Amino acid sequence: MIKHLLSAAGAAVIAALVSFAPATAAERGFVEVSPGVDVFYREAGSGQTILFVPGWTFASDIFEKQFEGLSGDFRVVSIDPRSQGRSTVTSSGNDYLTHAEDLAAFIDKMGLKDIVLVGWSFGCLETYGYVKLKGADNLKAHVCIDLSPKPLSVTDGDWVEGPLDEIADAYRTFTRDAKGQREFITWYADNVMVERDLKPEEMAWIVDQSLTTPHWAAAALFASGMFSNNLPEAQALDAKTPTLNVVAKHWSETASAFVKKQMPKSEILVLGGHMMFWEHSDAFNAALKKFIQSAN
Repeated sequence: MIKHLLSAAGAAVIAALVSFAPATAAERGFVEVSPGVDVFYREAGSGQTILFVPGWTFASDIFEKQFEGLSGDFRVVSIDPRSQGRSTVTSSGNDYLTHAEDLAAFIDKMGLKDIVLVGWSFGCLETYGYVKLKGADNLKAHVCIDLSPKPLSVTDGDWVEGPLDEIADAYRTFTRDAKGQREFITWYADNVMVERDLKPEEMAWIVDQSLTTPHWAAAALFASGMFSNNLPEAQALDAKTPTLNVVAKHWSETASAFVKKQMPKSEILVLGGHMMFWEHSDAFNAALKKFIQSAN
């Protein structure tokens, strides 16, 4: 059952949310990736570049613990994709091919080279899309956090987001209005993203991240993501680029079997829930650092 936040006093929640504001000293700015569309970014540290791309409706702040834990050894960069976070909200381009074009433009304009490209959830669709557009020559390594390269399938044994009827029900629930989106992301955070009980201020912060994206843009992105198939790009990466697939415990058996079959060279890390990089940040950061070092 969805846990509502009605018991949290407004002043207390506001005070608590301040503690979730990004604490790491970071450069912030905007890059125009297409006419009238500015993408917000954060960066900190120096050395090997790690570029993090957040998932569906989320913003770069979700990777605060990676900025804290990794920017002492690496140059850590993250973006708010189009219609997410502080980036331009548009009525067009709310699909993952356009998001991939935006990502490619951002990388080119920032002059990023030899990147460790990390996508979380539907953010992997942007990173795979980048490979489709630009190839993998500019990548030191690729990391996909907890997403199959083809989220929907009727083939037995495939790693998918869920049965078609359940996906359709979720889509109808959250696309109707902002309230539906809020209820959906609250349920998802409580049941899929983390393994422990969230504090009210933590839940409020996660939900607020998602609600920066209007429900109509969220609906377009959800549909685009679900009907994506990036298995050819995932397999091309697997053949020539060091790759890591991080999968949540709740579907690790199916996901690991699928990765071993379709991307046999990829490393696999099983850890936590869908947002394990946040809940288990020390373990995640240590594993990512080790993987990057092994890719050199």
